[in-house]
Amino acid sequence: MSTAYYQKPERILHQGYAAARVGCLGLILFLLVSGCGQQLTGNATEGEVVNEDATTKPAEEPYSAYLFTYFTGNQKSEEAIRFALSTDGYNYRALNRNKPVISSEAISSTGGVRDPHILRGADGKTFYMVVTDMVSANGWSSNRAMVLLKSTDLINWTSSIVNIQEQFPGNDSLLRVWAPQTIYDPEAGKYMIYFSMKHGDDPDKIYYAYANEDFTALESAPKQLFFSPTNGASIDGDIIFKDGKYHLFFKTEGEGSGIKIATSDKLTEGYVLQDKYVQQTTDPVEGSGVFRLNNSDEYILMYDVYTKGKYQFTKSTDLQNFSVIDQEVSMDFHPRHGTVLPITQTEAARLVQQWGVADDLVKAAKAPQIRKINIALDTAANTLRLPVKPGKDLKSFDPEITLFPGMSITPTGPQNFEAGPVAYTVALEGRQPQVYQLSAEVVHNPVLEGYYADPDVMYAEKTGRFYIYPTSDGFTGWSGTYFKTFSSDDLVNWKDEGVILDLHKDVSWADRNAWAPTIIEKKINGQYKYFYYFTAAQKIGVAVADHPTGPFVDSGKPLIDKLPEGVKGGQQIDPDVFTDPKSGKSYLYWGNGYMAGAELNDDMVSLRPGTTRIMTPDATFREGAHALYRNGTYYFMWSEDDTRSENYRVRYGTASTPLGKINVPENNLVIAKDPAAGIYATGHHSVIQIPGRDEWYIVYHRFNYPKGITMGSAAGYNREVSIDKLEFNEDGSIRQVTPTHQGVEPISLKNAQID
Repeated sequence: MSTAYYQKPERILHQGYAAARVGCLGLILFLLVSGCGQQLTGNATEGEVVNEDATTKPAEEPYSAYLFTYFTGNQKSEEAIRFALSTDGYNYRALNRNKPVISSEAISSTGGVRDPHILRGADGKTFYMVVTDMVSANGWSSNRAMVLLKSTDLINWTSSIVNIQEQFPGNDSLLRVWAPQTIYDPEAGKYMIYFSMKHGDDPDKIYYAYANEDFTALESAPKQLFFSPTNGASIDGDIIFKDGKYHLFFKTEGEGSGIKIATSDKLTEGYVLQDKYVQQTTDPVEGSGVFRLNNSDEYILMYDVYTKGKYQFTKSTDLQNFSVIDQEVSMDFHPRHGTVLPITQTEAARLVQQWGVADDLVKAAKAPQIRKINIALDTAANTLRLPVKPGKDLKSFDPEITLFPGMSITPTGPQNFEAGPVAYTVALEGRQPQVYQLSAEVVHNPVLEGYYADPDVMYAEKTGRFYIYPTSDGFTGWSGTYFKTFSSDDLVNWKDEGVILDLHKDVSWADRNAWAPTIIEKKINGQYKYFYYFTAAQKIGVAVADHPTGPFVDSGKPLIDKLPEGVKGGQQIDPDVFTDPKSGKSYLYWGNGYMAGAELNDDMVSLRPGTTRIMTPDATFREGAHALYRNGTYYFMWSEDDTRSENYRVRYGTASTPLGKINVPENNLVIAKDPAAGIYATGHHSVIQIPGRDEWYIVYHRFNYPKGITMGSAAGYNREVSIDKLEFNEDGSIRQVTPTHQGVEPISLKNAQID
């Protein structure tokens, strides 16, 4: 990396100095297939010039890859331009180890940049990037400037700061300038920059101005581009030209905020609002960006689901109807408000040569049998572990490592991994080849694909299948709002049965923090009923269904919404339901910071008055109570420490009755971390007995492997569900479980005694 130096009126950056943030919402290129917000006619073909009013050269090389520009968060070190690369528009790998490629300090007045947007110029070979000049720690109304950048190779960039308040009179009340984007205006023959500004008590509004020929300043004072019929706030504009119309995607602010579209026949005026939201989530979103897939008539609308720490990708052919394709998308980074630009193989190879890292690229194995979020690379030993889903023959297995431009890899095709690790050589242009020992191993843990936690497991007599009911995890700050279930007939192969309860749609009394459910099957008047207890907004509710997969109907009010009498602190979370096989009575246990238990009424949706007991076993109790019965003994288990701690673990005690005093044995650890295996934070569990057998399994969550232990507190909401065998000693004490990657072998119910 080299340094940057100042040159009036612009700054010149050489060799992509590491550190800045490029946000991108929409870019439109009327002439060529470009990045976010391409400007195309309906019948344009790859590399074809579509503008009748300007003369441009067609692309000399077709577009075959994608450049994603983004920033990563609200810390100053995260407010910088980063690059990622994809060969298919769905799967992205960060370049430069997800570190900045341009120094924010070198290009901005604040030391930070956000909301990058990148555009290919009308000549097909010049690139324009604009970013918000801002450090969020200074406040959301602290910036008055943007940064304009220009490059001919995507590596070396010149930059200029444009301070609206200083450059143009009449902006004394200007509070902020956000999310600039660039589009080429073929009629004016100029690049138009559009962005939102807020003055005083007025709402944020989208403005525009033309850049000068050198792309170092604005030619004139900004003019308002979009006039909201409600005078509501409008930010994060992204313009796409399709079917003879300009489509302005933007975010509304205030009540009912989300992404809407306004259309016009003209670039700079006449936008008419289409009054419907197009995001495919009920969570808050911002920073929409649209790009067209190479050699396709399909468009991707992506946006930042910022309260969940996620990006959502949707697909459309008409820019009116969008379907979610998150299951097809993968990234090894967490972007904020970014842009995707289609690029050529030559351009991609140049980026790989400049910022590609073999350690990162070799992990881009895309075989569908691989658990991608569990791929583990040991950079010291140059070994790569590929965890493979059950059922795959490793004698002939192709990990399908993505071949990025400027990269070669040998061997290719299927290899015999059953015989042991296979040596792969990865070479990047201009670099020394790297040799990696790749091992592929069929593993059964984690059992669910993706991030889930707090699993409750049940065997359903009605269907003869097992079900796991988890917390939907992977959301920043445990902010999930829906519950799913998964089914299996062998505890190894699990089917995603979909969402069974959505707080926004199905629950009237809470709309946040969907956590830690539990369920029980009851046969009432000859009919099976399923009572599903769940946490929402730190309260406990109950929903009822006739089938393990729903539909579940909420009772309409919380079952538990206050601390039990005598308890001074804690949360009403983590319910666990248990039916005593001796009496047939059902009980509910719950609590964080305390453990409470009570008998349920026969209706299963209310507590029997006067039966609530405080049952906190000892000082190790944190949360996640769970009860089971075996050989005349009631076992109570709980989680110790914090779910964000690597030392989160399970302990147990015993009692003689369902609400009796819990006796805590001296050696009562059930399961704990195994650092040698890279397994941490083994907690919040449930236990399943195979019907008719004294055979037991513990279902629990743990940090994501291998990244969790490196994620700090974020590991506490990026968890995975695993299963291992639970065994008892002859005296009834529980043997400590060793958590594994291998998991359990498929079980058969053929010889099970099922009533």
